[in-house]
Amino acid sequence: MGHYLIDTCPFWVSYHTFTTMSLREIDFSKVLNDDQVYDHMMASYDQLGRDWIVHQWSWMNNVYKAFNDHYKYLIVISLVEKTLQFYDQMNIQYSFDQFYSKPNLQIEKFSITELCEKLQLPKETVRRKVLELEKLGVLKRIKKQLIIDRNVFSQVKPERQIKLTSKYIYKISEVFNKDKIYFKKLDAKLIENTIKKNFSLCWRWFYRMQIPMIIGYHEMFEDVSTFHVWGTVAMNQAFNYEKNLNESNVDSLTPDYMTFNKALVLGQEHGKTTGVSAMSLSDMTNIPRATVIRKCKYLVSNGFLKLNDKKQYVMTGYNIDKILPYQRKVFRNKAKFLRKTLNLLTIS
Repeated sequence: MGHYLIDTCPFWVSYHTFTTMSLREIDFSKVLNDDQVYDHMMASYDQLGRDWIVHQWSWMNNVYKAFNDHYKYLIVISLVEKTLQFYDQMNIQYSFDQFYSKPNLQIEKFSITELCEKLQLPKETVRRKVLELEKLGVLKRIKKQLIIDRNVFSQVKPERQIKLTSKYIYKISEVFNKDKIYFKKLDAKLIENTIKKNFSLCWRWFYRMQIPMIIGYHEMFEDVSTFHVWGTVAMNQAFNYEKNLNESNVDSLTPDYMTFNKALVLGQEHGKTTGVSAMSLSDMTNIPRATVIRKCKYLVSNGFLKLNDKKQYVMTGYNIDKILPYQRKVFRNKAKFLRKTLNLLTIS
């Protein structure tokens, strides 16, 4: 076959070269499946839980920081993911440097209705946010084309996120090495380089994990800012829980997902750790304090948070019944991302 030329792509891509590389022999005995990843990840949650919470919280901070608006960023990355999907379908692959070698990215088609369905947001909300992105110069319409202008999108390159994600994958690989279900010895730099080399593929997998997650939490908490505030309280408790274990000089007695989270929540209810104030929540997330206070009131009235005797926000036992079952669904998508990435690393 010949070559494909995509208007926004910085170079010619050889379809023959790509498919020839993919024909190398693979030892399927060393390939992970989704259930393996999910089961071992959940069974060793005491070793992985805090790092995952930090990973997600850092990503949420970057989501908000881009425009001081979670939904604008969500719209932009949903459009990018759609274009990455097109590349994947055409067997076109770009490295990190190749993908960001041009200041503009042309989006593969565009529809307000399609965005609404994907993000499960009202049409008027999506239309308003798209218009705001156009006023900022992030989105530009040129005839029938939609362009993302990277020059005015400061958070466009996920350099820090790739490093953070690579460190988490490395920690997963260490656990899986011990469990003897994964045999390749990795380091964080190797993982980072592999993701960057296969960026258009790996980051589509990443977005397919993250976008449904944030949509689900939007539905649960009625908006993303509320989830962001709640997640910051959860991260604070996870850090305090691990700190208490270290100070007690004992190994975790709660290795699996459910017992770890029960200990996290119930330990707080028994006064074994500290909460976090509205001012600190605002400082940690960059969400205005008045907005944080309003979101906290919602979370308290709906049973997600409560105030301790120091007027600090902490999680309640309600989270065990409400949040944990949904998180299992999130972790199924997480297992798919990890399985694909670890298998890619196996054959790289």
